[in-house]
Amino acid sequence: MNRLDATLSRLRDQNRSGLVCYFMAGDPDFDTSAKLLAQLGAAGADVIELGLPFSDPVADGPSIQNAHLRARAAGQTSARTLALVAELRKTDSATPVVLMGYVNPVMQYGDKQFMTDAAAAGADALLLLDLPVEHAAPYRAAALAAGLRLIVMTAPTSDDARLAEILRDASGFVYHTTITGTTGAASCAPEQAGAAIARTRRHTRAPIAAGFGVRRPAQARALAEHADLVVVGSQLVETLASEGVDAALRAVRAFAEALRPNETAGAGAAVGKVIGGKRQPRS
Repeated sequence: MNRLDATLSRLRDQNRSGLVCYFMAGDPDFDTSAKLLAQLGAAGADVIELGLPFSDPVADGPSIQNAHLRARAAGQTSARTLALVAELRKTDSATPVVLMGYVNPVMQYGDKQFMTDAAAAGADALLLLDLPVEHAAPYRAAALAAGLRLIVMTAPTSDDARLAEILRDASGFVYHTTITGTTGAASCAPEQAGAAIARTRRHTRAPIAAGFGVRRPAQARALAEHADLVVVGSQLVETLASEGVDAALRAVRAFAEALRPNETAGAGAAVGKVIGGKRQPRS
């Protein structure tokens, strides 16, 4: 079974929301990135979201834009990102990896070859921020042929007709952006996000991840009342840049513990309840 599918099934069985941790591949360099990634699962990350460095990351805010710049300056490429995933798999064969980036680097690599090589390296899914649903079919076919899931994104501004179109062929999970604008641009409001997530659920039974603007553990915990997964990115990237690997891992643990309030990272306490594929508030 695909590692991502297995993790989503485990989270459902444990009746809790999962933590997705985003870091840029090769930030600040390959060796530091490898050291960090190797410890994320033990720190409490249920899913690793690994950024593909790109020269024009238009959907990202300053923190992640700077991470793109640092990684590229250190020589990180798409091929070296796949090598980083392969390095992770030497010590962690269980934690799913979602590669997150833009269409251009995948096109430059060769989309079918990229999917094949990504799966061989040990990646489990791909999310392309600037891939419109109208052009997604060949990427989805190549991903599924390689055994990868192609993650789709929804926004608070997506109307019901657009949601139905986007979510028709959803696989893995759905990434719902809790705010409009770029990553890290603002802090999300969990209750407002909850209404948008509930509307999204009417169009899919796939698990829903909520991200963009999640900066505090308490905020993640509140968002977990509505979402099956909570994505933390800019806050972790900033901590890594300013304080280093150990501080970034402490931050991951703090977010993980917020989603598992009665235990340490590693087991599973419920924050919210999954009933028939739909998360309900705690009683």
